[in-house]
Amino acid sequence: MSTPDALLVEIATTVEAEQTNQMPLTVLVHGAVITGRLVPEDVWRSHVAGLLRDSELLGPFAAIFMGSAEDTRTRPDRAPAHLHFHRARILQGQMGIPETGGMYRIAIKDVSAWTAGDFGYVDQ
Repeated sequence: MSTPDALLVEIATTVEAEQTNQMPLTVLVHGAVITGRLVPEDVWRSHVAGLLRDSELLGPFAAIFMGSAEDTRTRPDRAPAHLHFHRARILQGQMGIPETGGMYRIAIKDVSAWTAGDFGYVDQ
């Protein structure tokens, strides 16, 4: 088990405390490059629940995401263990998957490298 990067934990803590979705981040996790914007966990859960709720087959799972989450704003002694990405893409070759971006939850302890900023491709 690796030790989470203290600076990355501080970034995640600030995203939760400030309730902001303006922090672009790119991370390397088990060889995959994932890029997008961080959002607070409750925003991430709400968005995922909404997507599931709209599905006839997956609707029953929506309630799981709306259940109580450990809120780091009310438990300042607990640092976030996960990064919550909105409109994130896995960068592969010359494309980002999915093109429109997705919702990803990544354990901070699994991040082996990171940089501030959201990477994309530019057609030349």
